[in-house]
Amino acid sequence: MNYQNILLSLNNRILRITINRESKLNALNKLTLAELHVALSDAFNNPEVGGIILTGAGPKAFVAGADISEFADLNTDEGRIFAQEGHHKVFDRMHASENPIIAAINGFALGGGLELAMACHIRIASENARLGLPEVTLGLIPGYGGTQRLTQLVGRGRALEMILTADMIPAAKALEIGLVNEVVAPENLLVAAEEKMNKILSRAPIAVGAAINAVNASLTDGVNGFEEEINQFARCFDTADFKEGVSAFLEKRPAQFKGR
Repeated sequence: MNYQNILLSLNNRILRITINRESKLNALNKLTLAELHVALSDAFNNPEVGGIILTGAGPKAFVAGADISEFADLNTDEGRIFAQEGHHKVFDRMHASENPIIAAINGFALGGGLELAMACHIRIASENARLGLPEVTLGLIPGYGGTQRLTQLVGRGRALEMILTADMIPAAKALEIGLVNEVVAPENLLVAAEEKMNKILSRAPIAVGAAINAVNASLTDGVNGFEEEINQFARCFDTADFKEGVSAFLEKRPAQFKGR
């Protein structure tokens, strides 16, 4: 597929996806979400892809929100479909992916941009990043999982404060409250994301996916997270990677995991 709004590069099992609408501060529009859906679907089915780093083009913005012009005239039913499609095709699929996904947040991550970052498993921000959910200033609320994932990450009180005031917070504050995992200098952002991903990819791939599933179960209605942990734990015993990990530990050598 020839992409118009995203750039892809695959190197050493790390797929970098760059939202490439720099003149629009990488705002999400329907085409960008459609391209992300295709790129993610392809990545999840490509054995050459171990993990994904998601970032924005240029120094100013990761993603500075959604393209307001595309939903300004929607009615209730159309708004529901608009949100549902985003959830099902992009945000929820990222959240549930067994491939680890790291958001490298360069600059503004606002509205749908912050929701995109929160759907990733790990968030690393540059020192100049600014994060927020300003939807109430438009007469809306977050529609791509922001009310839920922000609450899960920072707690009810801080989530309500950010959403109701629509205030942006700097990267240092985001780190303090647990919204991001790490803050680095802008010039080190992608290096830090790659280092983190390479460390994850040195671990057993099936166990990494099992851990993501087990952690996600703690946030899923109707699912007993402890039972899911037991199931995912048991799943690992049938893998060649488990046998390799144990052998490597006993033989005091680095493990060579194959994802089997």
